[in-house]
Amino acid sequence: MRHGTQHADVATAELETALVGGPFHVALRAAITARGLPLQRVQHHLSRYGVKVGVTSLSYWQQGARRPQRPESLRAVRALEEILQLPDESLIRLLAKADERCDPQRPTGRSYRSLVEASGVLERLLAELDSPLDGGLHTLGHHELVRIGAHRELLARESHHIVRAYKDGVDRYVAVHHGDPGCAPERTAVRALENCRTGRVRWHHDTGVLVAELLFDTRLRAGDTFLFRYGFEDGTAGASSEYVRGFGFPGGQYALQVRFAEETLPVRCHRFTQHSAAAPRSGRQELSLSGRHRSVHLVEPRVRSGIVGIGWDWE
Repeated sequence: MRHGTQHADVATAELETALVGGPFHVALRAAITARGLPLQRVQHHLSRYGVKVGVTSLSYWQQGARRPQRPESLRAVRALEEILQLPDESLIRLLAKADERCDPQRPTGRSYRSLVEASGVLERLLAELDSPLDGGLHTLGHHELVRIGAHRELLARESHHIVRAYKDGVDRYVAVHHGDPGCAPERTAVRALENCRTGRVRWHHDTGVLVAELLFDTRLRAGDTFLFRYGFEDGTAGASSEYVRGFGFPGGQYALQVRFAEETLPVRCHRFTQHSAAAPRSGRQELSLSGRHRSVHLVEPRVRSGIVGIGWDWE
């Protein structure tokens, strides 16, 4: 009995040390060991939280062979904190630290930590609106125009969306706006511009996340297509240096255009991609700024899950 108690004390001490200093996989392994749970039981508990993760993935995570990256995996990490009786954000924090070590050049405005925190907030806001991430719609085409103001701020953005319903009864779309660091989402205006009207709006100040219902005034049947246009007027944060768009599902064409104020133009612009918020950036390509229209753009003929964006450098 004494030997068992000593073993438990050692496991607890190892866990406390790992939660402070990491790395993530060591802390996860120590937590599972301290709780005495086989991976199959951990998987079972996760399923009760509505999260599907394979035993192989859990094994890779605790060995350090892979890190959780996808939105579903990040939801699993948050659930693991509860299942393993760990402090809130303890594992998420270690993932953020690991990401900063792997990619120290990543701009702080869109750090892995900020994206992870925003993903958790987004889930809660969508739950308040009783809305799933895709809402019963597949995107066929999405043209987005981002306007950067004279003070280098993200002034506004406008979206033209073409969607197809894959189930009956869809009558709305939930749009998401993630402002730059320091923004005030409560001061961001939602504009229903064509074939929709604004419904409920929710926001979270600390992360700058805002979600807004766009109501169609019609109920789509499975297979129906629909076109609508909406926008956000922001301008509440400081200088902006990039715009990113994350896709949780594959879809149709996506075009992103960034237009700059005539008074303030960047010296360089480029496009980039990421497989996930935790992955390094790749696919960097310089973009030429058109003189007359003061804009750059990218086109993805067929969207894949991940992140695409345009970044720029000021003088």
